[in-house]
Amino acid sequence: MNKLMHYPMVIGGELVETGSEDLIEPASGKPFATVALGTKADVERAVAAAKAAQVDWAALSYGERSTALMKLADALEAKSETLARLESQNAGKPLKLTVGGDVPFAIDNLRYFASVVRRQEGSAAGEYVGGYTSMIRREPIGVIGAITPWNYPFMMAIWKLGPALAAGNAVVIKPAPNTPITTIELAKTALEAGLPAGLINVVTGGG
Repeated sequence: MNKLMHYPMVIGGELVETGSEDLIEPASGKPFATVALGTKADVERAVAAAKAAQVDWAALSYGERSTALMKLADALEAKSETLARLESQNAGKPLKLTVGGDVPFAIDNLRYFASVVRRQEGSAAGEYVGGYTSMIRREPIGVIGAITPWNYPFMMAIWKLGPALAAGNAVVIKPAPNTPITTIELAKTALEAGLPAGLINVVTGGG
């Protein structure tokens, strides 16, 4: 019997393989892979890693963060066929929808978030109270906790990660227990593309 592929968590730039739960292929109803199971300690470790990574990330200029996210989008596009096949197998979607829709659309969305951060819009500075000049200043919040549903795993991960990262935050993301694979691959690709370790942390497990 062939050993099932095991998908780890991504915490602080490391692949954490502890624990194991079967992932069921909707098309066959049979296990096709396993995924690590996170613990409370894993969550705390992920938050600590995100806090550490966020300091330097937040200090980058809009342009520097934009360039880094564009590089990630390029790296994901190079893997788009593989990501689409994984999304199809894990979520049970027709391949034509993931190849022609979900994956390229999500990558395009990441490019949008990377570009829009360069153009900040909103209320102008001015004297809202006589004799005092007010200025709008945008600052990152810090660490973002994100949870994504099962039905659009890759796209929803991008929709959570893109704006948060562009704004200078770090993220701990928990994908749905039954469809975590493309989120894990996204985080691994971010490391390959040169994003800081701990900027994107993926903790997997049950509800």
